[in-house]
Amino acid sequence: MSARDDIAAGRTSLGIELGSTRIKACLIGSDPSEVLATGSFAWENRLEDGLWTYDLDEVWRGLQHAYADLVADADERHGIRPDAVGAIGISAMMHGYLAFDAAGDLLVPFRTWRNTNTGRAADELSELLGVNIPLRWSIAHLHQAVLDAEPHVPQLDFVTTLAGYVHWRLTGQRVLGVGDASGMFPIDAATGDYDERMLRAYGTLAGDRLPTTAKNLLPAVLPAGAGAGTLTAEGAALLDPTGGLTAGIPLCPPEGDAGTGMVATNSVAPRTGNVSAGTSIFAMVVLERPLTAVHHELDLVTTPAGDPVAMVHCNNGASELAAWAGLFTRFAAAAGHPVDDDTVFDALFREALQGEPDAGGLIAYNHLAGEPIAGLTEGRPLFVRTPDSAFTLANFMRAQLYGVFGTLALGVKVLQSEGVQLDRMFAHGGMFRTAGVSQRFLAGALGAPVTVGELASEGGAWGIAVLAAYLSHAEESSLGAYLDETVFAAASLVTADPDPADVTGFATYLDRYRAGLAIEAAAVDSL
Repeated sequence: MSARDDIAAGRTSLGIELGSTRIKACLIGSDPSEVLATGSFAWENRLEDGLWTYDLDEVWRGLQHAYADLVADADERHGIRPDAVGAIGISAMMHGYLAFDAAGDLLVPFRTWRNTNTGRAADELSELLGVNIPLRWSIAHLHQAVLDAEPHVPQLDFVTTLAGYVHWRLTGQRVLGVGDASGMFPIDAATGDYDERMLRAYGTLAGDRLPTTAKNLLPAVLPAGAGAGTLTAEGAALLDPTGGLTAGIPLCPPEGDAGTGMVATNSVAPRTGNVSAGTSIFAMVVLERPLTAVHHELDLVTTPAGDPVAMVHCNNGASELAAWAGLFTRFAAAAGHPVDDDTVFDALFREALQGEPDAGGLIAYNHLAGEPIAGLTEGRPLFVRTPDSAFTLANFMRAQLYGVFGTLALGVKVLQSEGVQLDRMFAHGGMFRTAGVSQRFLAGALGAPVTVGELASEGGAWGIAVLAAYLSHAEESSLGAYLDETVFAAASLVTADPDPADVTGFATYLDRYRAGLAIEAAAVDSL
């Protein structure tokens, strides 16, 4: 069937992901591996009153713009504007804190995953529950508000993530996919729901400081393939104010960007993993067995199907790299030879291939925000070299790319110390669009093969579109089987094996990187 036929008949699935810097929309047809149309909207978080946030009005402006952009793209590519789709999925940055009262009004500005003001709460909860509760988890944000006796706490009626909020406004349903929910509160692998023992323990700790139980405040948990409501007329108008989108479309459970990254890289089976690189960077590894100890570098979350996953999450990813690329873009324009962003990235990345394996003694820290794995409460981006280092453009760019993977590599080493083994590691995100560069360096950093697929740059928007398409297949197939047999059966994949020189060079770089974290800490104290 042609793409036009799929769109006309509504044999499509729409995925929308609210990422850190872009809101992306992706439309797929009866062949879920084929992207029919895309749309996007650029946005940025803001630091207000010491906390990272996004304006919820901009959430809706961005969603409307991304959807309109997708409709225009479908019209340009296929000569038809979609007015109905078969299913919709919403994904967004995990964790954070969106708190509402009984009237549905936002009580405090959205607190994103990037905030690191929850240290006391995270420590108290980790000790109480016997699992690592990172700073960015929703329960840490909630408990910190309790500890600080914030005035809004007695008014609390509902706490959710960004994906859960958008889904709620579109459908009226207060639900969350299990993968996203596992970044709010620990999940019991046996039940696929919030851990009841831990909920009771937290209830005793919070006491009468909360107006109701934590479970009552949290969204209901659903696995991939479960129905999660339908698009209401009000929801349709929120997505498409022109009135072109019809109500009644089924939605899959809303998911976090970690879960959609697993789907987008076919990494939902044990001994598989993926790395997602954007404003943040994280690695997800599906576990065969429980870990033997609690590690502050590792979260325990789940796949969208509810299987246990170890997550190495770093607050800082490719933003500092993009800032440097922007500087070179401006230089080219100032020199009278303007080039577009993609050309600049391609040239700089390929130059990095000429750098020395250890980046010539140069070190780049990408810490715009605090980085718990590195022991940093705030961020200070730094580029450091010694007088005898080899300061070339090639080494500079290799150091910048290595810097994106630096903190991630520290966390992955903890996983390796647990004896966790991988059959394959997939990577996705915009920085992998230049073939053979970031992928090669990541393989060297991890000491493991890294695979990139042809849809790597579409990332989570495509992943959540696939989860929406899975709604009509869940009764006859597990998520893993659906991905293997339907979505990725004919996928074009490229694997980079670790180059021994890169492995040795990155290890030298990482030793310097770890030693230089004291410089970062001093910068936080001094600047």
